[in-house]
Amino acid sequence: MSKIQATFERLQAQGRKALIPFITAGDPGPELTVPLMHTLVDAGSDIIELGVPFSDPMADGPTIQRASERALRKGVSLRQILGMVANFRADDNETPVVLMGYANPIEAMGVDVFAAAAFDAGVDGVLVVDYPPEESVDFARAMNANALDPIFLLAPTSTAARISQVAGLASGYVYYVSLKGVTGSASLDVAAVAARIPEIHAATGVPVGVGFGIRDAETAGAVARIADAVVVGSRIIEEIEQSTAEDVCPRVRALVAELRRGIDAAVGAGQGFGGTS
Repeated sequence: MSKIQATFERLQAQGRKALIPFITAGDPGPELTVPLMHTLVDAGSDIIELGVPFSDPMADGPTIQRASERALRKGVSLRQILGMVANFRADDNETPVVLMGYANPIEAMGVDVFAAAAFDAGVDGVLVVDYPPEESVDFARAMNANALDPIFLLAPTSTAARISQVAGLASGYVYYVSLKGVTGSASLDVAAVAARIPEIHAATGVPVGVGFGIRDAETAGAVARIADAVVVGSRIIEEIEQSTAEDVCPRVRALVAELRRGIDAAVGAGQGFGGTS
């Protein structure tokens, strides 16, 4: 059983929902990534999505684009990021870590080389935004061979056929993009999201995390009522962007703790897996 699956099963038994924050590796500086990862856990996060900075993103809005640019200016590479995960593992061998990014850095390293190196570093899952399921059979096979969960995106525009394709490859969880657009844009339509979650659960049989458009405890709580996990990225990156090196960890801790409280208050004791009460 993967760490990700074990985490969701533990939360299910506790009647709780997962909080999955996203930060960009190397932002605001490479030396702060591991402390920020520990801060996220201390504040109540269950799984960490660690962004691999890339120069030409297609799903990331301006906030996360700026974070990638800051990290790239400091020379952060995929191999360095794997080293960050390994350093994090020196003190935390329990919290799942998912790398989230784009195909080019992985292709440059080589999929098989990357998969083995990611496993050795302590990565638990990989989400590659521009690997469509139709072209991901070999990628998923390489991930599975190295005990890594291949995680895929679904969106409001995803057809039943696309959901079925993802179901044949995905493990760990599925990331449902709550809106049409890029990260940090528009507002969340909880009712529209709620209408899609049962279909995805039925087809995939894995937990569903919902991201894009979640900016505060109230929206995090609303999503927690209908999904298995709440994914928050741009709002956390904004907090990092507005912080100094001295106060970034305390500010991120306060924000993530507020999101945690919102999720727990909305769900309450005894809320079941899959968004049912």
